[in-house]
Amino acid sequence: MRVLFMCTANSCRSILSEAMFNHLAPAGFEAVSSGSFPKGQVLPRSLSTLQQSGISTDGLSSKGNDAFEHCPPDIVITVCDKAAGESCPVYFGPALKAHWGLEDPSDAIGDEETVNAAFLATLGRIERRCRAFFELPFRSLDSEALKHELNRIATL
Repeated sequence: MRVLFMCTANSCRSILSEAMFNHLAPAGFEAVSSGSFPKGQVLPRSLSTLQQSGISTDGLSSKGNDAFEHCPPDIVITVCDKAAGESCPVYFGPALKAHWGLEDPSDAIGDEETVNAAFLATLGRIERRCRAFFELPFRSLDSEALKHELNRIATL
């Protein structure tokens, strides 16, 4: 199963989600990420937060939705409010869509400790959601039930 985490800039929340998902993923699951208006670079704080947490940053890059035109995802999860209202590109076809909104930790204001805490809190929330995702009984869920579960996970 291929999951696409989508955000506007693809430099923070969607990158953190991609990395955490792949860190926890059992065989047969893969995450990628993209942005509707990609920044072209991953925020250095996103990378350092992942490294500090022992999560690989290999292959992470800021890219647009067109990167997946020939390999569409099974599920598209938007992770920021700006991307939530956007329609997914048509080539994502029948992909199931969900919204797991996250506050942008790069908006945190304060000293180094405060900003670091915001990034770690966001990563912790992503981890809870990913773990709940992997606990789902996929073989017994139809599309409607899976959509319901994805919406439930968004509240964690």
